[in-house]
Amino acid sequence: MNLKEKFVIAINRELGSGGRTVGEKLAAKLGVEFYDKALVKALEEKYHLTVEEIENLKGRKNNWWSDFSRVVSVGETMRNQYYSVAVGDEPKLVTTQQIFKVEKEMLLAMAENGSCVITGRSGFFVFRHHPNHINVLIQAPMEKRIQRLMKKQNMSAEEAEKTIRRIDKMRDNYVTKYTGESRYDTRNYDLVINMASINEDDAAALIMQYIEDSQKQ
Repeated sequence: MNLKEKFVIAINRELGSGGRTVGEKLAAKLGVEFYDKALVKALEEKYHLTVEEIENLKGRKNNWWSDFSRVVSVGETMRNQYYSVAVGDEPKLVTTQQIFKVEKEMLLAMAENGSCVITGRSGFFVFRHHPNHINVLIQAPMEKRIQRLMKKQNMSAEEAEKTIRRIDKMRDNYVTKYTGESRYDTRNYDLVINMASINEDDAAALIMQYIEDSQKQ
């Protein structure tokens, strides 16, 4: 991956692995925007965007995403409003082919606007043809995922494990249905990180090292 040109880093992660935090830290290190599925979903639901509407916006200006994001105040407020109900409402995310297309177009538009780090269920598929990208998968042992969810969502161990298994299944079904691929197929990624014995800062540093090494090739 060439940091001197527009790039995108797509991070797929398991719930409770800390992958979203890794993405935020990585974006901060690189000095680029960070986007995630919560933001995409919040925009989609708030403004009822369709693929056609996105295409119309893209046709008006080359920097349409920058203009759009400024107008609708894209940022932590909107993202956090969605995250407040994200876990409980996850079943609603598995919807139709049309919704998948809208989310795909929005992710591509974000990447077109400038270099960025994006976390989401199908980033490895959406950006597979991007000329300057890397795909990363972040995983963690179940026990660590449970402990993280207990802390983040104030759940019991039983509730956390049940939630993780339910959402794992739904995300697997979502990715398989709309991409024809498995999100656990390591051939879809340039880098796979197991969070068993490292923290989010370590993981971000590993990705940075991978990027730096790729510059030398």
